[in-house]
Amino acid sequence: MQEFLAPIYLWLKAGHVIFVIFWMAGLFMLPRFFVYHQETEAGSLEDTLWAEREQKLLKIILLPSIIIVWVLGLALMSAIQAHTQGWFHAKFLIVILLSGYHGWMAGYAKKLARGERPLQGKALRMINEVPGIAAAIIVILVVVKPF
Repeated sequence: MQEFLAPIYLWLKAGHVIFVIFWMAGLFMLPRFFVYHQETEAGSLEDTLWAEREQKLLKIILLPSIIIVWVLGLALMSAIQAHTQGWFHAKFLIVILLSGYHGWMAGYAKKLARGERPLQGKALRMINEVPGIAAAIIVILVVVKPF
């Protein structure tokens, strides 16, 4: 497989970075949508509109992006045998956690659509920092390769 991927490695890398950007943009936007959505009255027209916006973001941007990020990321891992390197293990763990965060947000969107408001706006604003911190750590791991 490594021989097949070598000639297209840079294209895989470019695609991976492009879709990571799309995925991260969605991960930054969705909690902000939640803050605005949570401030609406449950069952109102505005509540319904926010639920629709959240579902569109999840289905049109986030779902395709996470799938492509994973597919291209695993191809890149295979192409350079990254699974043998320590920095990759740390990156992989953070990507798994970020994927779980994505899943949690998809579940939270469903709760908001049902009229449930389990978190306060301040908590949602804090949660909005998760993808930024994860992205910073991942970039350092990939570029610096500290171990």
